Amino acid sequence: MKFSQATDYALHAMLYLVSEAPDKPVSVQLLAEKLGVSQTYLSKMLTKLVKAGLIQSVSGVNGGYRLRRNREDISFLDIIHAIEGTASLFECSFNHGSECLIQQVVIEAERQMEQYLQNKKISELAGQFKGIG
Repeated sequence: MKFSQATDYALHAMLYLVSEAPDKPVSVQLLAEKLGVSQTYLSKMLTKLVKAGLIQSVSGVNGGYRLRRNREDISFLDIIHAIEGTASLFECSFNHGSECLIQQVVIEAERQMEQYLQNKKISELAGQFKGIG
């Protein structure tokens, strides 16, 4: 199973915000420099995180992005769902619906993975974080 590069960037951006600047706005330019990615591409990820209610955009000269939610409440799954959505990774192509034994196994595996990612908070990594780049 593979998550998109966008999720990789979003997780790293959130780790930076949680670790380095939980209350202070950080510019998209600084975040893009820290991550080594395009500002335009990163802005799209940050917009999704804003729509999910994880961060907020702050206007003005010292504007940027900062956490909207308590840093201890933000899970890996929250960030992944903000970028990837909540659709199942597997969808049976045959017309036997919920009776598909293969789909039942995959859905249970997804449920267990999602439970783990929901319980794992991004703030747990903050103490180990040495900065990006």
